[in-house]
Amino acid sequence: MAVADIILEQLGGRRFVVMTGAKHLLSDGPALVFQLPRRTAKDGINAVKITLDPSDTYTMRFSKIADARGGYKATTVREVSGVYSDQLREIFESTTGLATSLGTMGRRSGDRRRSRGAKRSSRGKGRRSRRSR
Repeated sequence: MAVADIILEQLGGRRFVVMTGAKHLLSDGPALVFQLPRRTAKDGINAVKITLDPSDTYTMRFSKIADARGGYKATTVREVSGVYSDQLREIFESTTGLATSLGTMGRRSGDRRRSRGAKRSSRGKGRRSRRSR
């Protein structure tokens, strides 16, 4: 398996591609390079390069590529080094503002929403059920 394939799997695989709209995925030696749709990510980020370093960590480079006279102009918006594989999604999401999976459907660990199995404490108190009417 190529390094780019492993990086893509660590990001979430095909679900990552669907959720973010990533396109033009390329393997560049020990790196994965891809583009994001215009105007979807924060700070105009539309290109990402994730490189495997010799220290077995990653360097993530978030760039903005714009048309310029006679070609393209690439500006690095943010570069993060020393990233472990379990941090790839978190850093991608915080930098681009794009979700990488449906996950908890937008719920954070601190949300007070009930889970499906939780009982409602107010249900049935002071109200008649439909059957008893």
